[in-house]
Amino acid sequence: MSIQEPSNRYSVIREKNPREILLLRGNGCKWRRCSFCDYHLDFSRDEEANFLLNERELAKVTGCFKKLEVINSGSFCDLDKKTLERIRCVCEEKEIHELHFECHWMHKDEIPKARDFFAEKGIRLKIKMGVETFDFDFREKVLKKGITAESPQEIAKYADEVCLLFGLTGQTLDSMKKDIETGLALFERVCINIMVENSTKMKPDRDVIRLFAENLYPVYIGNDRVDILMENTEFGVGDKYEQ
Repeated sequence: MSIQEPSNRYSVIREKNPREILLLRGNGCKWRRCSFCDYHLDFSRDEEANFLLNERELAKVTGCFKKLEVINSGSFCDLDKKTLERIRCVCEEKEIHELHFECHWMHKDEIPKARDFFAEKGIRLKIKMGVETFDFDFREKVLKKGITAESPQEIAKYADEVCLLFGLTGQTLDSMKKDIETGLALFERVCINIMVENSTKMKPDRDVIRLFAENLYPVYIGNDRVDILMENTEFGVGDKYEQ
């Protein structure tokens, strides 16, 4: 089995919420305890090498939709300072007025400073947070997310958007629907990720995925505020896990 260096780090999303998207590389997720996740393996402690890679990918940005999403298999604060400065410069040069970052709950107190940093150039920063589910016990005891917030409302004080993770043993039709509706009630956007095979011990539950595909996918696929990724590469960045 292997985790490949992603071959695709730039893509354009043309359907819902049209935007350019970049998968950059940081110095590593600081949490690294989520039971389902191996995305954190895409990292390097060599910040100069990271910057050179990130600069190359940022050069592909055109500003075609005036929106840019930057992910990096962790949180935005795992990116080196020069990369963050280059992101701001590219947004200014390409007249991008809306920038989306991912952030783990543990870095929530760094969000206001980041918003101010980009606001200096007229760029609105939107924060997407991977909560996976709003069921506290399942999220913390099974998924090991490290989110201390006991209510979705507390998370909404920091995040504009959330990621949900479905297709796991223990989830039900009702629990998944409740997560989606909670997300839509409190956040601007919801991104639903379906669990796929990866290098962790947690495996997709095909029965739960079937429940979602048959009952919830048809309901929410047409909602402009809901992204649904049945495969983790559907945004056009990253690579699939190979056994």
